[in-house]
Amino acid sequence: MKRVITFLLLVAIIIIPAKAAEQENVKQVKNIIVMIPDGTALPAVSFARWLQWYQNPDKPNLNIDPYLCGTVRTFCSNAPIGDSAPTTSCYMTGYPSRAGYVATYPPTDGEDDIYPVDPERAYQPMTTVLEASKILLGKSTGLVFTCEFPHATPADCSAHSYNRGKYDWIAPQMVHNNINVVIGGGASYLDETCEQYLLENGYSVYKNDISGFRTDTNEKMWALFQDKEMSYDIDRDSTEEPSIEEMTRKAIEKLSKNENGFFLMVEGSKVDWAAHANDPVGMATDFLAFDRACGAALEFAKQDGETAVIILPDHETGGLSLGSYNCSNYSSRSKEELFGKFAGYKRTAEGLARLVNSRPNSEIQNIFKTYTGKELTDEELNALYNCKDYKNSPIPKDKRSGDGIGSLYSSSLTGFMSKLIRNNTCVNFTTGGHTGGDVFLAVYHPQGTRLTGMHDNIEINHYLCELFGLSGKLDELTRQNFAKHTDVFKDFTYEILPAEEKNALPTLVVKNPKNKKKQLTITPNTNIVKAGKKGKEEIRLLSVIVYVDKNNTFYLPQQLADYLK
Repeated sequence: MKRVITFLLLVAIIIIPAKAAEQENVKQVKNIIVMIPDGTALPAVSFARWLQWYQNPDKPNLNIDPYLCGTVRTFCSNAPIGDSAPTTSCYMTGYPSRAGYVATYPPTDGEDDIYPVDPERAYQPMTTVLEASKILLGKSTGLVFTCEFPHATPADCSAHSYNRGKYDWIAPQMVHNNINVVIGGGASYLDETCEQYLLENGYSVYKNDISGFRTDTNEKMWALFQDKEMSYDIDRDSTEEPSIEEMTRKAIEKLSKNENGFFLMVEGSKVDWAAHANDPVGMATDFLAFDRACGAALEFAKQDGETAVIILPDHETGGLSLGSYNCSNYSSRSKEELFGKFAGYKRTAEGLARLVNSRPNSEIQNIFKTYTGKELTDEELNALYNCKDYKNSPIPKDKRSGDGIGSLYSSSLTGFMSKLIRNNTCVNFTTGGHTGGDVFLAVYHPQGTRLTGMHDNIEINHYLCELFGLSGKLDELTRQNFAKHTDVFKDFTYEILPAEEKNALPTLVVKNPKNKKKQLTITPNTNIVKAGKKGKEEIRLLSVIVYVDKNNTFYLPQQLADYLK
């Protein structure tokens, strides 16, 4: 029988001044809901709002509109334009980081560092608001998203890596961080070992089981849909995948049962994905789905009276423009001319691509008439037939070419659909990547102490910490929980054993030479440490152990040394 030891960390309280004037008198709340529409800036919000109003004359406004109060400048540690990993990481930790870094301190980049960077801290995991609220305040924690769960934004809240793509590191960290509720995409990334850990620790686990998700009454749950990311909202089969609004309501229902309160992050993940694809229909409809989730969160917050809701993107993607140089007299076009065509689309570019690849070529025109309100012209059909990944094209693959086809040609089927959606409209994009524009800020606070004006992403973290009374405590938790093994075990004997399997991580074995019974066997990306010479005891940590191969270092709690004494 294994004996389980849980380490309770005693953390010193260090108060640091708030960076923004508005934060000096912030009233604390019981619950925080942070809502992030990934890759969204004001042009996308405007487009979605106009489309909603065009389609529903009685809905000229969004749920977020009454709470818009400022803008946010987001950036990396060494560059003004960031991706989701370092920008949301900054919201969660209070430190800018590099592109691709998940809640991890960046190496210095010399004169390119926007703020001073301590080279001694390079690659150190940084405690997040989610982790601190769980460890110090006993709050429940939750994540809702439409991407796969180890993706950058959910990972920023609950994992640590210098490479956002290392899902095999990030996924087990998220599982072992004991988040109460996780709902979103990525069923294939929850392997058997991680699923077994969840089941043994009292979680309900659902993979592509919408019925189980909807009827579950357990306070601890993982519910994942689709092997990777979830579908765009307009493409979604509601009998198989819940909406982001439904997932948000379910998460709040479960988390709010904790008398200590909760921290919840909700991400409208695929607004960003549609922006990368330059698909305005995908952007607008997924943002409107996200706005309905905001409505659910705001509804709860106003009824509850102890909940703050902070709504803000992490960065802008695509550079959407309402008005384009290739659209003459766009400034005098009517609402019908600007938005009528988009209202006829019942699928995103990706959704249309999947449809035409799943049906015989003979059904093409019927598909487009049903899902776009129009049939393809001869030019459009020719461009479609020449797409390299159109499975049912009458043109052999080796004969397909973009020569002479014109501006609609794309070797990618989804790319063709995106161009088709934008063709003969006044909406366009500047890039398929990220842009550096400021993003919007919307805040609901039950007592009215909300941020206004322009803030940078560091100040957002300080505001979140003020709301929970955590000012200064994240740094101390980082010092306590993510110390280098070389410092923690300097008085003992330790050895790093290489991984026995390909792509696996090493193991750290620590011994007390004066007491042979005292031994720790430490593996990364988990909260479990094996204790004793035969490893029959388990030490359960309140944080996860992180290994960084860049410096061959394990980051772990200082208190582990106490076991060896």
